[in-house]
Amino acid sequence: MSTDSRAAKALLARARTLHLQTGNLLNWGRLRKKCPSTHSEEEFPDVLECTVSHAAEKINPDEREEMKVSAKLFIVGSNSSSSTRSAVDMACSVLGVAQLDSVIIASPPIEDGVNLSLEHLQPYWEELENLVQSKKIVAIGTSDLDKTQLEQLYQWAQVKPNSNQVNLASCCVMPPDLTAFAKQFDIQLLTHNDPKELLSEASFQEALQESIPDIQAHEWVPLWLLRYSVIVKSRGIIKSKGYILQAKRRGS
Repeated sequence: MSTDSRAAKALLARARTLHLQTGNLLNWGRLRKKCPSTHSEEEFPDVLECTVSHAAEKINPDEREEMKVSAKLFIVGSNSSSSTRSAVDMACSVLGVAQLDSVIIASPPIEDGVNLSLEHLQPYWEELENLVQSKKIVAIGTSDLDKTQLEQLYQWAQVKPNSNQVNLASCCVMPPDLTAFAKQFDIQLLTHNDPKELLSEASFQEALQESIPDIQAHEWVPLWLLRYSVIVKSRGIIKSKGYILQAKRRGS
């Protein structure tokens, strides 16, 4: 095992929370291969931050008004709505902004054979509403809701969804009833091609095990994954995109 792997193993053995940040993926092709700096083995933080520091890129405050900062949040292994606030706070910190322009939440995980209901969405949507009211987010949206689900959420919510993503791979064309409802209530219909499960507990643990051999990867559970993008409004050019992930040790 290399020195870096031994150090990473020692840090993970004592940490309770793990944060992974890719930085700006557009910078990866320009990076030389470097080993990120790590804590010395004498220091064992409770929250372990792993960042591709050479790819990190905050938004210039002078250019903030020219950028649209959007995010999509995937809840993976947490039933706590506090994951929503944690993810948004981290995204703002990583990008150096006070507010995200748009956040879309993917449908939360549910048991096999169970249909997504308003009750599944409510705790996460309430937290998003709180973030809108505290001016951490401007607009909030949903993903993969059919007409009935979107209508139920719209009627219940205080802060209405301004968008709903549809995976055309599963339906080929926009459902007419969903299109009519969205038009009536000024909800933007967007498309996406994300898989049904972007990140699973098993795939995360497998990647962790491959990166750091001999670690007890099964002890770690991914809670959420956030994908962000920064687009130049006037030109439609992607300036930055990346991922942020939070995982916790079981029982912590």
